Amino acid sequence: MNDDSSIVRLTATLREEVSRLRPGDRLPSSRELVRLHTVSPVTVSRAIGRLAAEGRVITKPGSGTYVAPATTRGGDNSDMSWQTVALGDRVVDDSEVSGLLASPPEGVIPLTGGYLNPALRPSRALSAAASRALRRPDVWAMPPLSGLPELRRWFAQELGGDVTPSDVLIVSGGQAALTHAFRALTAPGTPILVETPTYPGALAAARATGLRATAVPVDREGVRPELLAEAFAVTGARVFLCQPTLHNPTGATLPLERREQVLAIARAAGAFVIEDDYARYFTTAPAPPPMVALDTHGTVVHINSLTKVLSPNLRVAGVVARGPAARRLRASQLVESFFVARLLQETALEFVGSSAWRRHLAALGADLALRGDTLAAALTARMPGAAIHLVPRGGLHLWLRLPEDRDEESVVEAARRAGALVSPGRIYYPAEPPGPRIRVTHSAAIHTAELVEGVRRLATALDVS
Repeated sequence: MNDDSSIVRLTATLREEVSRLRPGDRLPSSRELVRLHTVSPVTVSRAIGRLAAEGRVITKPGSGTYVAPATTRGGDNSDMSWQTVALGDRVVDDSEVSGLLASPPEGVIPLTGGYLNPALRPSRALSAAASRALRRPDVWAMPPLSGLPELRRWFAQELGGDVTPSDVLIVSGGQAALTHAFRALTAPGTPILVETPTYPGALAAARATGLRATAVPVDREGVRPELLAEAFAVTGARVFLCQPTLHNPTGATLPLERREQVLAIARAAGAFVIEDDYARYFTTAPAPPPMVALDTHGTVVHINSLTKVLSPNLRVAGVVARGPAARRLRASQLVESFFVARLLQETALEFVGSSAWRRHLAALGADLALRGDTLAAALTARMPGAAIHLVPRGGLHLWLRLPEDRDEESVVEAARRAGALVSPGRIYYPAEPPGPRIRVTHSAAIHTAELVEGVRRLATALDVS
């Protein structure tokens, strides 16, 4: 929603006001701008951010926003429109991803985002692990290009089956893993199959890589195998991206029988399955084995990241692949970024090898279960007209279908004005969405009381939209 019309209009209005002021003049406060222009605090924050990026204003925390000195501002002599010709027509659109990563303004309750609230992170234990890692004798030496052998062994043991440490490549988080996999397994301009709805970051990475995402519908048990087989036959795709456990955003978990069907269908099509196992540590119930543990033909490329379960800054993930695909993935990593910083790898290894890892998983599971129940109860009580797709046993989100007469964009904007952030459903679809949807997250709020208040604000927005 970074390109929402209200943000565009406010940015244009403020740009005109700035042009009439002198360098060093102070703009009205954010609260005054909200009142004067009848917009949300989020809209004001993003409009100011755009002006700051243009070099027109300078923000000083605790003081205000000021007109930038003329020497730092773009003028008639700073025309860079020539770049549009040199860059061509390819677009790398980060709006959907940046919206999920942005910090909420003060006083706004986040019911969106993909990371744990700081209160849920094992920050102290991670700091202790980092301190121990710093004392390792080779911590500043270049690591093996595929990753530390001990860390690769740990990722392999987590998966079971016949996965070996030599099958594992250490990369910089799950998002980088998706990009590497897309580039390694298929070529620009070719189709890739994705569940619909699906993770917006994957859609953005696929588009940036030049791929054409084709939707395969899901139900309450995940992707529908008969439609997957049809999609392979119609498109000729050779890659299917799948989140079989606690699918984002619906929360569906693919049962064992369907996992086996997906593998058989992909193998018959001569295609790869990218298994994004982002939620393996967020389930509060036993899940079927990962598809890579069932795979004996090199069909699955598996991704397991530590970032979501520990910290956004611990960008460490293990990618499992076999055969020529593994060699291609390693080459992609090497050409693009050489290797993951050894200090991060050593820190991850220290943490997952300590008792703090299991303590964290146990505490997190209990906390997420409480938050999930609280969110579901609050939504049911406050928003009976919005249907919850399903209440999963674990995960970070609930997927809601809004009443058909409601405009999704209006509900999301009204929620912002009421002081609650939610994710619009449209960003989860590679094509036209089937109706108004939103994703509501319970992991970003500080505590359950704030979660309940966030739902109250959201319900108010639904009533007035």
